Amino acid sequence: MKHNVPLRSLKVGQRATVTAVDAAGEMGRRIRDMGLIPGCQLEVVGRAPLRDPVALRLGGFTLTLRNNEADHIQVEII
Repeated sequence: MKHNVPLRSLKVGQRATVTAVDAAGEMGRRIRDMGLIPGCQLEVVGRAPLRDPVALRLGGFTLTLRNNEADHIQVEII
């Protein structure tokens, strides 16, 4: 059975589908404007040495998110 996990918990090389964005207000709008919306598929392509930020590949481009932003994004691992 599949379950939702926070985006922050993914390891480099893992792929997932966004299931929910739990952020409200400006942060929620900014996350959605970057293309991180339910149904979007992504892959974790890298992490900084201290694990923050995380680099994601989605829709043909690379996006970097801080962990405090990634905590608001729920994903299902593919």
